[in-house]
Amino acid sequence: MVETLVAIFVFTLAMVIASSSILMLYRKHEYAMEQALAVDEARRGVEIMAKEIREARYADNGAYPIEKCAGKEFIFYSDVDGNGSAERVRYYLATVNAGSQTEICHSNSAGGVCSVDFSGFLTGTMQSAQVRVSVEGDLGAANEYVDIFADGVNLGQLCRSGCSDCAGTWQGTQTYDVTNQARDGEIQFLADASNYVGASCNWQNPRHSFRVQFEFFWTEEIPNLDNQLRRGVIAAAGNPAVYPSDQEEIMTITEYVRNAPPIFTYYDAQGNQIFDDPAILRDAKMMKLFMVVNISPQRAPNDYALEQYVQLRNLRE
Repeated sequence: MVETLVAIFVFTLAMVIASSSILMLYRKHEYAMEQALAVDEARRGVEIMAKEIREARYADNGAYPIEKCAGKEFIFYSDVDGNGSAERVRYYLATVNAGSQTEICHSNSAGGVCSVDFSGFLTGTMQSAQVRVSVEGDLGAANEYVDIFADGVNLGQLCRSGCSDCAGTWQGTQTYDVTNQARDGEIQFLADASNYVGASCNWQNPRHSFRVQFEFFWTEEIPNLDNQLRRGVIAAAGNPAVYPSDQEEIMTITEYVRNAPPIFTYYDAQGNQIFDDPAILRDAKMMKLFMVVNISPQRAPNDYALEQYVQLRNLRE
């Protein structure tokens, strides 16, 4: 009996050790594969980036081929889609942040007005913003409705039809794009009822004419933060050509950049590194692309560094 128990114990211990070893090897292999995929993704991104930068040219509106030179952001013009027109291209380190806020206002006056303000929500560059507006009140007839404004711009009317008097619930919901109004980090919404909206409802606020709920949503981009190398492209539009900032198409190149040194380093025609920011645009003829990739710096394998020098062909002189 003792020998049998000892044998079972030894066998169980051996199985546990073997299983743990196999599981550990599997996890290491899985992580190594993820790291390899991240490196391969970053390598392809660097190759595309180098090709586009190498072919930098004057913009369709005559702007200089380089718009901005910074350690973690480079903006230039290049025909990246082969259509004969130069696009505005932006490579940069950034992250995307999204948020929402909700405010409610009401009026106790017939044909009254109420407003709400949103501010302090923007810490980066606004990408998009929407507001979802719902109402409740004396809104059961065609001449009982509410006009909605954002920073003085009329967005539309709620409850021209399909709403009920003093419904006791939100109705007439509409969603509006307010990206342009929210770009400065502040926005005011105002609700203005028609004169026929009377103060006869009692849902939550006694003797009110209407209540309005503003659900504000926004998406912003925060430069030089986190680990995402991103690419933004704006196609030329109109004649004369312009590059509308609200038409930038953004994609993520890699999410695992761990650079302490700059991603972009600039050199003059003699191969000397340029440190003086005002002189970079004028003197930059060559660049070094340097990217450190690691999906998790706390675990092996170690950082993988990608480096490539790029000559700007159209700026040799």
